Amino acid sequence: MEQTWPEAIFLDLDDTILAFSDSAEPCWQRLCEKYASRLGGLAPETLLAVVNEVRSWFWQDPERHRRGRLNLDAARREIVSQVFSRLQLHTPNLAEEMADSYTAEREETVQPFPGALEALHQLRRKSRHLALITNGRGEDQRRKIVKFNLASFFDYILIEGEFGVGKPDAQVYHHVLQQVGVVAAATWMVGDNLEWDVAAPQRVGIRGIWLDYARRGLPETSLVRPDHIIGHLSELIEE
Repeated sequence: MEQTWPEAIFLDLDDTILAFSDSAEPCWQRLCEKYASRLGGLAPETLLAVVNEVRSWFWQDPERHRRGRLNLDAARREIVSQVFSRLQLHTPNLAEEMADSYTAEREETVQPFPGALEALHQLRRKSRHLALITNGRGEDQRRKIVKFNLASFFDYILIEGEFGVGKPDAQVYHHVLQQVGVVAAATWMVGDNLEWDVAAPQRVGIRGIWLDYARRGLPETSLVRPDHIIGHLSELIEE
């Protein structure tokens, strides 16, 4: 990147360091194939189609999204309960079992993006300060941080469930700037969410760098203009 190197880099966790979303669809597909045979001969494809419909409905609402990410276990149980209700399946215990199986499998399948930990090692050597800012429940995010030994890379970690509010609330970015001891103009925020990791930091003076890991490009309807777009954390490192 042809930019003056910042005093601090703030990084998102899911879909920036960890490949979180990519494992969702295959995991649901496997579970639908497993559970359909226990649901009166329901076709796995039919079950998966309704799961995807309800997932989309649930997560597109900002308030449900906030509530759901702070208790993923309950959110997944609510989603599967809605799926069973739409399919007129009256087996609540099985719905709960399926939701909890999904939660367990997702925890096992989430991994860092290839090369992401190596990029963090380089950023740690090159940067004065690194901070991690992630939404979600404290215990869920801490488990991932411990599992992949991520805490050693960061001077400060802010998790929505521990702090009390999350991105895109401006006080999140102001608080981390204060804790790290840097000014906004000397800081980059890097993440996959155009609002949380780009537009909101930009409003407080932080440079917003969008990580487009799928390399789809900006949506045509997007009003957000990142200061820079990358496809992998390694692209932050100047050659």
